[in-house]
Amino acid sequence: MSDTKQLTLPITGMTCANCVATVERNLKKLDGVNSAVVNLSSERATVDFDSAKLGINDFIARVNRAGYGVATGEAELIIKNLSDDNDARTLENIIKKQEGVTEVNVSFTTEKAQVKYIPTIITQAELRRTIANAGFETIELGNESEDAEAKAREHEINYQYNMLILGLLFTVPLFIYSMSMDFGFIPTDAGHASFTAQLFMWFLATPVQFIVGGQYYVSAFKALRNGSANMDVLIAMGSSAAYFYSVVITFANIHQHVYFETAAVIITLIRLGKYLEARAKGRTSEAIKKLMGLRAKTARLIRDGQEVSVSIDDVRVGDTVIVKPGETIPVDGVVVEGRSTVDESMLTGESLPVEKKQGDTVIGATLNKLGLIKFEATKVGRETALARIIKLVEDAQGSKAPIQKLADQVSAVFVPIVIVISLITFVVWYFIVPLTGYQFSDSPFTIALINMVAVLVIACPCAMGLATPTAIMVGTGKGAEIGILFRSSEALERAGNVNVVVLDKTGTITKGQPAVTDIVIESGKWKEDDLLRFAASVEKGSEHPLGEAIWAEATTRGLTLAEPVGFTAMPGFGVQAEVESRSVMVGNKKMFTDKGIQIADFESEISRLQSEAKTAMLVAIDNQFAGIIAVADTIKESSKSAIADLHTMNLKVAMMTGDNQKTAEAIAKQVGIDVVLAEVLPEGKSSEVKKLQTPNPESRISNIVAMVGDGVNDAPALAQADVGLAIGTGTDVAMAAAPITLMSGDLKGVAKTIHLSRKTLSTIKQNLFWAFFYNVVLIPAAALGYLNPMLAAGAMAFSSVFVVTNSLRLKNVKI
Repeated sequence: MSDTKQLTLPITGMTCANCVATVERNLKKLDGVNSAVVNLSSERATVDFDSAKLGINDFIARVNRAGYGVATGEAELIIKNLSDDNDARTLENIIKKQEGVTEVNVSFTTEKAQVKYIPTIITQAELRRTIANAGFETIELGNESEDAEAKAREHEINYQYNMLILGLLFTVPLFIYSMSMDFGFIPTDAGHASFTAQLFMWFLATPVQFIVGGQYYVSAFKALRNGSANMDVLIAMGSSAAYFYSVVITFANIHQHVYFETAAVIITLIRLGKYLEARAKGRTSEAIKKLMGLRAKTARLIRDGQEVSVSIDDVRVGDTVIVKPGETIPVDGVVVEGRSTVDESMLTGESLPVEKKQGDTVIGATLNKLGLIKFEATKVGRETALARIIKLVEDAQGSKAPIQKLADQVSAVFVPIVIVISLITFVVWYFIVPLTGYQFSDSPFTIALINMVAVLVIACPCAMGLATPTAIMVGTGKGAEIGILFRSSEALERAGNVNVVVLDKTGTITKGQPAVTDIVIESGKWKEDDLLRFAASVEKGSEHPLGEAIWAEATTRGLTLAEPVGFTAMPGFGVQAEVESRSVMVGNKKMFTDKGIQIADFESEISRLQSEAKTAMLVAIDNQFAGIIAVADTIKESSKSAIADLHTMNLKVAMMTGDNQKTAEAIAKQVGIDVVLAEVLPEGKSSEVKKLQTPNPESRISNIVAMVGDGVNDAPALAQADVGLAIGTGTDVAMAAAPITLMSGDLKGVAKTIHLSRKTLSTIKQNLFWAFFYNVVLIPAAALGYLNPMLAAGAMAFSSVFVVTNSLRLKNVKI
């Protein structure tokens, strides 16, 4: 029986879309891998696999074989309470069993544990917790909180920078020397460099070719070994052609122009582009870093009756945590003592502080404003709302949007096609062009070679590979900053195409806190309080908001309620039970009509209440009509303006409710709804969404429908819709099943979501247009001889930088 697991690996060394395809293909070749998705922008691979067949080291070995690396962290932990070498071996085995650990060595002599681990799977805090659970103690050295993955990325940026500086040290003097000869500032031998000059240029170019450019040779070899070709193959071929041609000219003492500076400039410019790209790519994940930075570093606990300060990683479920005014709440929990207001804007985007008292939930990383509170920790570590939000955003950033498929398909064949075009370029210029009588500025072979090199180095699969994922990373990060969580990049893409928005009424347009407004009784039969007492006694067993409103009104009036017997709920109709030996029914007109209970004398009263946007709950006692209890739900302050925002975006807005048509229309009129879907039973919500998705017979165009609900009661409708948006709160947000969750519960988030999606889609299209336009125009230009290889290398290096910086503009978009 297979045990399917998912893990995320931080990949190093990827430079273009072909690298992504190579890593994906190699991971999928492993027996037991169900799926593998690699993202160039986040530089992560997400793999679903059978854990009975594969382990982490299998994946690392496969990635290394493909020519890439997996970022690992190294922890050196001082261990106390080791009695002997047997303890060391026992602890070593315990640590080795932890998922994410690749190597471990525990020494009794030095009392140290050296651990290599994958930072996306396990953290140093979790390693220390494992050691503590085994009965040993670790001493903190102060660097446990460092981000191992970020450190690996930083190392990569530093490596690119060092190689760039080395390249510049040799390339700049080489380029100046070569240009000085071309412009006559340095004497030449009949227009060509002397042997001594050529030797000097070879001396400067060689370190650039094999030290600065060495990585491209290694990567190209590994790519070809794996049956693929990536950007490094093009760079290695192009620069090598110019370099080795010049070597032959120099040492064979042939009186021709050498191109050492061309080879060196190609490699150095591409190093510059890669360095700038790496730095810019780092900025695309700033939103995640901001979220991580919200975490408190320490927590103040009560242990053994004493107040102690501990690392946040040492907080356990059940601990009593003290938070003073102005301090960050360290973990999730429930208030047990004190009152305060809490600023939750950093997670929900809601600017107003929220009042907290005994029994209320608090969320880690939010800011305590006024009073001192004590709360019981309920969720710690990876279970906190903040940790889940970060995981949600990371998953969305690592997923592939449908729009990326075209770029992936082109990238898969791009490099082989470019190699073929470069070879055709050489053949045409060397064999065919001379037949036309064309006047060459140098030998036909040299011109053919240089034009071939220009084709090889101008081609850029990187821009295509980065076009979509960089925009997705910035877009999802921007969403997280303003309280919008996307579960996948597909959800971010689809939201921008929506043209119909369906809003569930209760809890979405309204506050979901209905209250009794009117009580109408059958004259001379019942008193108002008696009618309310009977109805509330039945509703004691109900979980419906309208029933809760009736119960709340009776409690407020101090009425004594009886225990209902034989409670029955009929969804969409009402409830029935026996109270004090009397049969009591509370429901709508449909229920009373089905039961044959006459309400004719009260039709006008029912209509009046409904026209006032109130829900008329009918009450019958012993199968005789007894009266009406009217309940109304308050419309949220932001609903009208939020719906107006949707209209300005040319969206049609529909409201779905179980209320009768008149009540629904009255509410719709207040907030500006276009389409009213009334008297919809819970099980009928998804079919109503499906009807809206059905193509119009005249236009034959399907609507793209977004459904907005509470994420629980509306689950089938949210699943049926093209885009489901759950309105939640910071505590349950990470658990929401909808593709998109609005953390603040504010309806204005719907327009913000669609606006952000449209902006992100627009950026992706701009990036893809640039990537394709660049290659479609400049490759033929290079083949026709209009581009010097050095200019071609510069253009290629900066094309991917342009794509990344264009994506970064999303950070400044006003939503």
